[in-house]
Amino acid sequence: MHVSPQPGRLADVERSVGAISRRRRSRVLRWLAASTCAALLMHLALAWVPPAEPRSQRATTANRRGLGTRLSEVTVDETEQISEFTVEQLNEFDLGEYLARKKGKVEAALDASVKATSQYNKKVTEAMRYSLMAGGKRIRPIMCLAGFEMVAGDSMSEEEGEEIAMPTAVSLEMIHTMSLMHDDLPSLDNDDLRRGKPTSHKVYGEDVAILAGDALLSESFTHVARATPKTVAAERTLEVIRRLGEACGASGLVGGQILDLECEAKHEATLEELQWIHEHKTAALLEIAVVGGAVLAGATEEQIFACETYARKIGLAFQVADDILDVTATSEELGKTAGKDEEVDKTTYVKLLGLDGAREAAEKLKQEAIAALSPFGARAAPLVAIAEYIIKRTN
Repeated sequence: MHVSPQPGRLADVERSVGAISRRRRSRVLRWLAASTCAALLMHLALAWVPPAEPRSQRATTANRRGLGTRLSEVTVDETEQISEFTVEQLNEFDLGEYLARKKGKVEAALDASVKATSQYNKKVTEAMRYSLMAGGKRIRPIMCLAGFEMVAGDSMSEEEGEEIAMPTAVSLEMIHTMSLMHDDLPSLDNDDLRRGKPTSHKVYGEDVAILAGDALLSESFTHVARATPKTVAAERTLEVIRRLGEACGASGLVGGQILDLECEAKHEATLEELQWIHEHKTAALLEIAVVGGAVLAGATEEQIFACETYARKIGLAFQVADDILDVTATSEELGKTAGKDEEVDKTTYVKLLGLDGAREAAEKLKQEAIAALSPFGARAAPLVAIAEYIIKRTN
């Protein structure tokens, strides 16, 4: 297959990056080059995969473009419906027990996923494992498992479902960990603390931290392809890999991160720009978490659309909650440096809406997210409870 160069896109990226300082620009371009190589390899391997159904594409594009631009769009009737649904699903559901049980299984799968295969790759493997196994809430992989169970229902046991969805759940945590390793670099957020431990570049140096992150990104795709049971229809596995690629690229993590950098100390930054950043930098990975599980379970087009809506709304709520915690919690509570956003004059929801306004926005986004899951009834209880947890968490 021949892949034609696209100088126009490269020029667009270079113009966007040009707003960043020369030192930062060189490091960001190096990071982008490594990530682009991984994405190109994936697209070459999957070139024969048929595109998604046109109707699904139109719905997804429209939903992504308009989502979150009006934070006050919840009517009285919708609010009443959301309230009834929330109470019904949460009354008999123990989120603490669910998270603890799922997290233990996720941790075991993560531990088994990255091992040195030679004396010569021990260092990079050690760096990969240092960040991957550093702890954390493991919300993304747990949401993937919950999305699978919500769609699959009683068609199989919990253990059978976990065997199918766990490789995708693990890959999500690999990608998330990579994003944290790169985000903490001096050329990006320049942070020394992550999950209560020194950041990767502080322990292994910037060069190894960049390369170990790249290795986790590459391994995430490999892991889904290798470890997903062959009993799963091939088109479902390929659809998950395709969505993973989108979540990492210019319409996902990378695109959101670039605009995030450009909006530092930008006093005229708008709420629309901020929401675009986090729809792509934060919500995109939460979307593939829930939708990936749903796809593996054989979700219909309508079910996938509902999952997409939930995940993007709760992804924005997750970021609003993060911005609130940055100004209200301590470094010890967060496990990372508190007050960092204000220190670098970062554009945040608290900066644009005020603390009370940010709290109101998080609550409305949560309600909209929960409303999207109403067709699933009681099977949505874990994701409904996680939505409540996300905006009430303390770290």
